Amino acid sequence: VPLSLGQMTDQSIESQRLDVWLWRARFFKTRALAMQHISRRGVRISRHGQTWRVDKPATGVMVGDVLTFTRAKALQVIEVAGLGERRGPASEAQALYAVVGDDDDGETRV
Repeated sequence: VPLSLGQMTDQSIESQRLDVWLWRARFFKTRALAMQHISRRGVRISRHGQTWRVDKPATGVMVGDVLTFTRAKALQVIEVAGLGERRGPASEAQALYAVVGDDDDGETRV
């Protein structure tokens, strides 16, 4: 039976709230905006070949997850490369993710 995103079998697996991660990776200016975006538009999370659409900001993300969401009329497809401990400078935030796709900027216009 596949586990849902909220279930974890091992407490040592590190995860972080989706809204916190998007804010720390600087996709949203405030955590409240990240929460609002997730609740209203949702985010797709792909993990181990399975994809879920989530609309709960508290959903956990882990390193290796692929996130798909829209931002400024552009489709963002990114892979979580790290879990930040703080909202740091842009260079630190860029180390938290890798862009998935062939585009130079990682955005697909909608």
